[in-house]
Amino acid sequence: MSDFFIPPVNTVGSGTVKQVGDKLKSLGAKKPLLVTDKGITAIGVTDQVVGYIKAAGLDVVVYDETVPNPTDKNVADGLAAFQKNGADSIVSLGGGSSHDCAKGIGILAGNGGNIRDYAGIDKSAKPMPPFVAINTTAGTASEMTRFCIITNTETHVKMAIVDWRVTPNFSINDPDLMIGKPPALTAATGMDALTHAVEAYVSIAATPITDACALMAFDLIAKYLRKAVARGTDTVAREQMAYAQFLAGMAFNNASLGYVHAMAHQLGGFYNLPHGVCNAILLPHVCTFNLNASIERFATMAEHLGVKTCGLSARDAAIAGIEAIKTLSADVGIPANLTVLGVKEADLKIMAENAQKDACSFTNPRTAKLEEIIGVFKNAL
Repeated sequence: MSDFFIPPVNTVGSGTVKQVGDKLKSLGAKKPLLVTDKGITAIGVTDQVVGYIKAAGLDVVVYDETVPNPTDKNVADGLAAFQKNGADSIVSLGGGSSHDCAKGIGILAGNGGNIRDYAGIDKSAKPMPPFVAINTTAGTASEMTRFCIITNTETHVKMAIVDWRVTPNFSINDPDLMIGKPPALTAATGMDALTHAVEAYVSIAATPITDACALMAFDLIAKYLRKAVARGTDTVAREQMAYAQFLAGMAFNNASLGYVHAMAHQLGGFYNLPHGVCNAILLPHVCTFNLNASIERFATMAEHLGVKTCGLSARDAAIAGIEAIKTLSADVGIPANLTVLGVKEADLKIMAENAQKDACSFTNPRTAKLEEIIGVFKNAL
């Protein structure tokens, strides 16, 4: 038996952000809290979305204090804004950080307590307020998943909250909001999407449905990520990457993830590093560790990443697929290793211990000993 989680309604396409007010009204909302960040506000997108919401006859409160790798304090502050202003619903606007912060606020608005109480799987008991998620990057798929990642400020560990109740009611992917995003952000979020597809495809919880989503995501990312990074105004590339990240989200939202995310969460918690960049650097190293457990699947992945596998053994094709990931990562400008990001060998043991406890590790195709996770970290230095 397998469950399949996805928001009830998902809209993709140019101009679809204009529907946000009508979506909220259909949920009975009257005064949403708009959760976003200062960067989105600075470029005028927050005001744009506020305008669409008000045009539908609704009031709106803005909380734009979301930080990269949102924290438990961030969530608590957002909840205070929700309660103080009498909000009755939530809109998230941005990438994964805004969506995750909004999910954390929603959990507490509906259930009370501290966000730390909800680390793990399906810990909430009551529904969140009505929730519309508007995506501005092609990467995390947090606008449509049941995953919420929040940093514990005491332990510096990213808590993985996996709960079907945090799945938004509506998701909106408008590629117009992604036009002109910086090449580095486009690259990091695109490689995040690729990581989602890879980890879901080799997950022990994979199904024919998640496989189909992951394979199509491979096709689209291989074809369009370089174009989106090279020319940020390429509307076709932007829209196809929006579909790619959504498909990858469908895959991992139901098949879960693996050691790449379990380890990347520690790097984000300890060093506050960009999640997509950490994933991209770790991905080929974790794939190499998982190779013997998933040779046929990595070989199939290689074909969908554009590798000419005719005449190759399954093992050689699989290795070529991992090399294709490295090439794509380099082509879009991802840093070569973790050392460049300031990661210290002295921290690897504690991060590896925490990675073993991360919910994402449970569906990795190969079980790793502590020394082996440390070894993968070292290989990525």
